[in-house]
Amino acid sequence: MRIRSTGLEAAPETIQITFAGRRLEARATDTVASALVAAGELSCRETIDGDTRGIFCGMGVCQECLVEVDGEPGFRACMTPVRDGMAVAHQPARPDLAALAARDEETAGAPAPARERVCDLLVVGGGPAGLAAAVAAAEAGLDVVLADERAKLGGQYYKQPPEALVSDERRLDAQYRSGRRLIARARAAGVELLAGVQIWGAPAVDELLATTPDGDLTLRPRALIAATGAYERGVPLPGWTLPGVITTGAAQTLLRAYQVAPGTRVLVSGNGPLNMQVAAELVRGGAKVVALAELARLTDPRRAPALARMAAAAPDLIVQGAGYGATLARGRVPVLHGRALVRAEGDGRVERATVAKIDADGRAVPGSEKSYEVDAVCVGFGFLPSNELARSLGATHRWSKQEGGFVVERSSRGRTSVDGLWVVGDGGGIGGARVAQAAGTLAGLDAVRSLGRTVPEAQAAVERSAEREHARARRFQDALWTAYAAPRLVDQLAAPDTPVCRCENVPLRAVEEAFDAGMGHIGAVKRVTRAGMGGCQGRYCGGLLAEIGARRAARPPEELDLFAPSAPFKPRRIEDLTAG
Repeated sequence: MRIRSTGLEAAPETIQITFAGRRLEARATDTVASALVAAGELSCRETIDGDTRGIFCGMGVCQECLVEVDGEPGFRACMTPVRDGMAVAHQPARPDLAALAARDEETAGAPAPARERVCDLLVVGGGPAGLAAAVAAAEAGLDVVLADERAKLGGQYYKQPPEALVSDERRLDAQYRSGRRLIARARAAGVELLAGVQIWGAPAVDELLATTPDGDLTLRPRALIAATGAYERGVPLPGWTLPGVITTGAAQTLLRAYQVAPGTRVLVSGNGPLNMQVAAELVRGGAKVVALAELARLTDPRRAPALARMAAAAPDLIVQGAGYGATLARGRVPVLHGRALVRAEGDGRVERATVAKIDADGRAVPGSEKSYEVDAVCVGFGFLPSNELARSLGATHRWSKQEGGFVVERSSRGRTSVDGLWVVGDGGGIGGARVAQAAGTLAGLDAVRSLGRTVPEAQAAVERSAEREHARARRFQDALWTAYAAPRLVDQLAAPDTPVCRCENVPLRAVEEAFDAGMGHIGAVKRVTRAGMGGCQGRYCGGLLAEIGARRAARPPEELDLFAPSAPFKPRRIEDLTAG
């Protein structure tokens, strides 16, 4: 379903692609994912069990939206731009490797020469934290490179639409405009902005291995700031792998970056303010939101002091939230507190969604269920730090339920236990965009000093302002966690046959049997069940398995409970790894 937002009314060029042999009209600004969803096509890859999977995370993490493009498998629909005449097809569960090898042999050319880029500072991640760090360091005189995996800078918070969609920049909302200003500052400061760069290995702080649209690249910085962001936690429940069940973040990417709604009748469920924002944006875009099921009991009078502290720390955000609430009221959207999605059903795609009251232990209250007819479900139960780069480099992490799971040990300026490595933003622990942006400025200037440079007085004033903003934003975030406190859902809603590992379709029953058989670490569970062996490399099931194992051992999770990070920590073609 195509939508139009204020300031984004421009009509970009239309092109033709095919999907499974059927001709579809797409916009030249689309990704494969947004073109398919706009056309009502939700399935992407096939599984060995004969099911199909569709877009889920919308940010290249889950690998569920793999498709074939012009006969070649392995393309992430959410990260692949469309082009006129492109032939897209479902990716089979077992691609014909012999045919692919023969084709590659016929079309093989000389590999692109390997390149290197030496710089003072490398920033990995182009969201609020990364952009702010790059701006601060570059304005203080460093040679700064910023690398981001996406084609557009801004990250998940400042996600930007293609320029061809922008009809009037002055009418864009504040979130768009703030992101555009920060990106413009980075360009003006002389930051080298590298988009579409995927870092897949990190032998050392001064040696990062990456793939780019122009071939392989080795980045050799004197200092490294990781601003890798976060992705949404997976909460396994019956039907969560059906096409049409997507994360709230994926829905917002479709809405804000591509002007596409995930469906016409949508249920939104989870825990946190992003769900309210996306529900309101869906209503404004013309979709019918059948309900917003929020796990926290925000109407509990005992939450009032926390809400008051939020208002004191960031009154503009409270006004913004009130605006979302007013939009939902105008759209007659039922807002259900203390409830969550417990089941999704459908034949090949989601068609029904059931919510229920959730008790203090995270289990559905019998007799409280209510079902809705839907064509899309958006789920957002919090976030997990994207910490594979920091962990690969050996930075110390600890468990923090409040901050999203395993978070990096870092100073107030983002310094880690590894010399020359800073981690800022949600990649080190969930804190929100304002905390991230202020922390990025502080880390960027700390990196300047660490390299023996003097911070100009103008930048020192910016630093003092960032310190004050960081303190305010932390107060807001601490109060928000209190207001949105809710049971942490892990596997309480899953049935024995519910997949816990989406990639390999490993059910909860198999995981429990492995633990029952004496598998004391998730690495052993992985060898027995294949959980964690799929394309997402354990990003969605690894934390779940660690929490399940720790719960069985009656202790908090520990860093060693996770899968050990190793290169390539992003998927790479074997032939590319063995070339040369």
